[in-house]
Amino acid sequence: MYWYKTTKWTGFAMLCCIILCGTACKPDIKETGAALKYFDIKGYFSADIAHLNHLKIQVLKTVSHNGTTESKTVKIDNWGQEFNLFIDADINKPAWQKSYTVITDDSLLFYKAIDPELKMREMIIKRDNKQKVKWILIFNRTKNILYTTTEKLSYYPDSLYLIEKDQHVRLMGNNHYRIEGVIKH
Repeated sequence: MYWYKTTKWTGFAMLCCIILCGTACKPDIKETGAALKYFDIKGYFSADIAHLNHLKIQVLKTVSHNGTTESKTVKIDNWGQEFNLFIDADINKPAWQKSYTVITDDSLLFYKAIDPELKMREMIIKRDNKQKVKWILIFNRTKNILYTTTEKLSYYPDSLYLIEKDQHVRLMGNNHYRIEGVIKH
């Protein structure tokens, strides 16, 4: 710790630390009270998670990896973890305020990424005439020098969720994953 007291850069280093720590902890838009530009997917799934946790219902879950399939009826203890990929599709981040084109009509919301580097590529939300969500469809894509991953996420409230994932990893080949959950009432 002696170097800390004797360095002539101590004041400058401390100031840099304070600035970096202060800017690294920016709250989400929702926490600041600002209006959300896009559909609140994170808030929607948070409410659905609370609802499903309260019901304590069972799910017929089918998991498939490269054609090998297993099905079993299970009780989901952590719906937040189960819906994590859906929640991660949240596009209401300050840096993305102009990153998606939006097409709407009475019953459909359609978001499409402008920047080809964004993971969430497209989101389609179908609502009834009372604006209640009927289904959500999300397309994600991640590409770098090591792998390419595409995901198709489908959600039908109180009924079904489906996660389909194709992954190509250099030197290791292709993988196809499919998780289907049929919500039993």
